[in-house]
Amino acid sequence: MPKTTPEQNKALVLEAFDTLFNKRNYEAAAMFWSDTYIQHSAHIEPGRDGLFNLIRSTPGILRYEHQLMSPRATTSSSTDAFQEPASVSWVAADIVRIENGRLAEHWDVLQDEATKGESKSGLPMFGDRFTA
Repeated sequence: MPKTTPEQNKALVLEAFDTLFNKRNYEAAAMFWSDTYIQHSAHIEPGRDGLFNLIRSTPGILRYEHQLMSPRATTSSSTDAFQEPASVSWVAADIVRIENGRLAEHWDVLQDEATKGESKSGLPMFGDRFTA
């Protein structure tokens, strides 16, 4: 099995997420996810088909926005914001296991992004402004 660098893992995850969540190119996205993909999220049906079917069922205006990533040799964790206009943005912490150059397993933690009124610190969760 060829070794990958953290930078290669980061690029793989970012391209995979952009291809699926933003471009909604399911044929191209299938090249990034393993046929035996394991999905641990309580919000998503099992396997690659569960994830792809979830994205197919969401409004086309749902967007993935990468914020922070800490790549490792075979895993990559990222913190993301999924935004849907006229709704609360979600903040997700994703952990992805990579095997043979494909996303093989996924865990996540999701929460609603805090508004300015909800933020005890007065600071947004990401960046320098509140989205809502």
